[in-house]
Amino acid sequence: MPPHPQDHAYEASITDPAKFWARQAQQLTWHNSPSTAFRKSTRKLKSGVSHDAWTWFPDGEISTTYNCIDRHVEAGNGETTAIIWDSPVSNSKEKISYAQLQKEVATLAGVLREEGVEKGDTVLVYMPMIPAALIGILASARLGAIHAVVFGGFSAASLAQRIEASGAKVILTASCGIEGAKGPQAYQPMVRGSIEQSSVKPSRVLIWQREMSLWDNVKKENGERDWRELVESAKSRGVQADNVPVKSSDGLYIIYTSGTTGLPKGVLREAGGHAVGLNLSVRYLFGIRGPGDVLFTASDIGWVVGHSYIIYAPLLAGATTVLFEGKPVGTPNADTFWRILEEYKVNSFFTAPTALRAIRKEDTKNEFFEKRGRNGGLKHLRALYLAGERSEPSIVTMYQELLSKHCAKNATVIDNWWSSESGSPMTGLALLPGTAHDFNDHTWHQPLAIKPGSAGKPSPGFDVRVVDDEGKEIKKGSMGNIVLGLPFAPTGFTTLWRDEERFYKSYLKRFDGKWIDTGDAGMIDEDGYVHVMSRADDIINVAAHRLSTGAIEQAITTHPAITEAACVGIPDPMKGHVPFAFIAISDAPADLLKDLNARIRESIGPIASLGGFIAAPGIIPKTRSGKTLRRTLREILENGSNGNFEKEPSFPSTIEDVSVVGKAKEAVKSYFETGEGKKIKAKL
Repeated sequence: MPPHPQDHAYEASITDPAKFWARQAQQLTWHNSPSTAFRKSTRKLKSGVSHDAWTWFPDGEISTTYNCIDRHVEAGNGETTAIIWDSPVSNSKEKISYAQLQKEVATLAGVLREEGVEKGDTVLVYMPMIPAALIGILASARLGAIHAVVFGGFSAASLAQRIEASGAKVILTASCGIEGAKGPQAYQPMVRGSIEQSSVKPSRVLIWQREMSLWDNVKKENGERDWRELVESAKSRGVQADNVPVKSSDGLYIIYTSGTTGLPKGVLREAGGHAVGLNLSVRYLFGIRGPGDVLFTASDIGWVVGHSYIIYAPLLAGATTVLFEGKPVGTPNADTFWRILEEYKVNSFFTAPTALRAIRKEDTKNEFFEKRGRNGGLKHLRALYLAGERSEPSIVTMYQELLSKHCAKNATVIDNWWSSESGSPMTGLALLPGTAHDFNDHTWHQPLAIKPGSAGKPSPGFDVRVVDDEGKEIKKGSMGNIVLGLPFAPTGFTTLWRDEERFYKSYLKRFDGKWIDTGDAGMIDEDGYVHVMSRADDIINVAAHRLSTGAIEQAITTHPAITEAACVGIPDPMKGHVPFAFIAISDAPADLLKDLNARIRESIGPIASLGGFIAAPGIIPKTRSGKTLRRTLREILENGSNGNFEKEPSFPSTIEDVSVVGKAKEAVKSYFETGEGKKIKAKL
């Protein structure tokens, strides 16, 4: 495959990162321009261990909110729409221009300053998907404060953890959120309960009252304040706050990653690198050039995707961002996303594979998409982006065909891979690679060819490698640990909030500081495409062979009756472990196991075959961001194989629907009490 402009840009970013990123930094406005792109250093831990560290644009000073809002207004684009709010769950729509956003953010920043927020303080945001949430986040950043967004609807205990860990001085919240068709969910019990449980007591709680469910009895003696009343008072008095520049190495925000065990890890995002890296990625990877372009990211501001591509990236570009409060189905139907693409002339659309699966389940023949496409309503769409979990090839192929029929010329499906730690895609396909060298060059190149099942090629600045358990690079096409070379790209984190020891132990220690351990497993093929197959702890050792659960799931979902599957390992006395599948269908076809094993052997090899499966609807638990909880399923299966049907498995607070765990337990119990399950139990 001949070199593509994306390959040239990537090579430039890896061979001379200082030169490459210094050029990208020039696209932003700095209060104090950096003299160098990055600086290496050594950090010594309390344990006595020293490790390499890095800082991007170390002597620069910047205001992210100036670059996101004020500079566009000053450039004459104040009337350009910054935010489109579309909320089918509350029957609300709103458009906010850059000039309006500037005024609202400056006013709320003035309010926060009067309420005691200063540069370096932490503001915790616990909000639904409403414009006030974005204004609150941007107002905090305008003051040089650090925001920590927590997904609205988390339990009081989970929220208390994050209040304590972040040391939050102020909480921004609302009276309620709306979870799909479930109706309003009052936030009052969660917020008050979390403060009671936390040893850290925020001095203020600002509450945005929503008419459908009010916060009852705002207690001023406890620091509670009516958000809207404070803003109206500030406007009447002309109170506003200017942008406060911060050092490039200062924190912009903390985002907490959750696991099934242990306390959440606070990923700290540095201001300078974040702005420079996102400014490149939104143009280069997402093809969003500036005013007039529209990006719709169907995520939540509680996740890193929402931070990067609902809030900061589109605003850095001076483009329009769509803020969506709803679900892909049920609000009101499976046409919701496609209606938004048509109504707002969306150019780039970003969602998770789990959302597309839900849509396909409701609209098996893609009738909604086809109808809007035939009417020309989707002609503005240039790309569909997928991330959050592996995208099975059938989903990628199906939507590529739909885009080719109904959307813009060369419209493509782009799978990409990233994390809370990376802050932006570590792999993908570039939609507008000319911008890697010249931000005024809007030359459209034919994107690299997609490879269903892969997550594209490495993005600029992300030195992606695959190594064995000793940290040695392995040949292309071989399965191993996916790691990253240092320095991590500018959007990536450089430490954990107030926990350098955990940062080292979690990400650097395994490979002696040479590589950043992503925790993912996969391979890089001969053409340089990255295939992220599973989490490293989801690799199954079968008779001394390392098999990826992701590769097995990919083979299973080639069956025309199966759209979703989760594979885990079950103990086997001969082989150590064998793969076992949870399949989300109601009625399993005859000889399904035989059919699936033939597909798996053809895809992976003769060593790979299922030891068993359970087929039932609604048995695959997920997080709210769409990640499959394989560890939870593995625990349920292992408990069942031991006859411990009542034992509770562990699962994170981010789980979408706890009842799914109960359904999975019942399915496992039924399996081991009948048929094939009895054979497996006897063998064990």
